[in-house]
Amino acid sequence: MDYFNIEYISIVTGFLLILLGLFAILTQKNIIKIVIGFSLFDTGIHIVMVSIGYIRNRTAPILDETVNIKDAANQIVDPVPQALVLTAIIIGLGVTALMLAYVLKLHKEKKSLEIQNFSDLKW
Repeated sequence: MDYFNIEYISIVTGFLLILLGLFAILTQKNIIKIVIGFSLFDTGIHIVMVSIGYIRNRTAPILDETVNIKDAANQIVDPVPQALVLTAIIIGLGVTALMLAYVLKLHKEKKSLEIQNFSDLKW
């Protein structure tokens, strides 16, 4: 029954979100659906990064009376993946907001969100 650990469930969920987002980015014709696919892809990457950085039976990287200072390296989880994911969430939010603003401009210009209607930069 070791196959249903939370580590495996979270990493599989992350990879499924990555695949679902990549599928949406590559197959959808509506620009809003492509942006949603990007957000799913981004969220999947965040879940995978956090689940890789997780170590069972360790505590949060906060030094207080529950953590022995001399043996802290063996008692706490590495905080770097958590900090990277937090930074990536903020960057992903900004990129998504920029994409949605671009989608609004495109819709205002062409009155459509279907990607095949935008042929201005095609060869």
